Amino acid sequence: MRVVGDYEHTGYALLEELIAPETASALVAMLKKDIGPSALPLSNVQDFPNLLERPAFEVYGHFYPPMLTFLWGLTPIVSHVVGRDLLPTYDYLRIYRAGDICRVHHDRLSCEHSLSLTLDYSDGVPWNLEVGQFESEPSARVEKDFGSEPFASLEMNVGDAVLYRGVRHRHGRLTPNPNGWSVHLFLHWVDRDGPYRDHAFDGQISQTKPRFEFV
Repeated sequence: MRVVGDYEHTGYALLEELIAPETASALVAMLKKDIGPSALPLSNVQDFPNLLERPAFEVYGHFYPPMLTFLWGLTPIVSHVVGRDLLPTYDYLRIYRAGDICRVHHDRLSCEHSLSLTLDYSDGVPWNLEVGQFESEPSARVEKDFGSEPFASLEMNVGDAVLYRGVRHRHGRLTPNPNGWSVHLFLHWVDRDGPYRDHAFDGQISQTKPRFEFV
């Protein structure tokens, strides 16, 4: 892995070769096998995030254990890059289609530190992620571009990732997807002792020590 940028001072950095392309392909192949051979049923979907212009296929790690294990496994590496002890919150996978964009937005509070990881491109054409260069207060607003705010456009090959402060830095994909489809994994963490610590594990897993009984 090679870190390009200064996460501490700018709030984002490119992580080249975070995972091997073979590992990315294996995860995508496992997902496709579990989904089955049928076409993804998106044509009649009416409810989808306002970040998108049309529906995209999504699956959350809480419903697909291989992804959740991936999130937990990357936690030590991301903690090292960030320079803080982190706790995982949640992750999800999205498959974009040709021409899709993602409008500019902040992430929710579970995403103090966010990672956008590219898993596959149907046509091998990198699709950049844009990240605003200024920190701003968390907001639910969604916009078509950054307005007058300068932003960085970060190119990712398969296995590359962009690490960014999702709560504080607006981000999106302004250029339409140049591939027939592309697969991306989005992973999120909070500081162990930070203001969003209560969002650890996204409230899905109790942090209270369990009790076991035997008969």
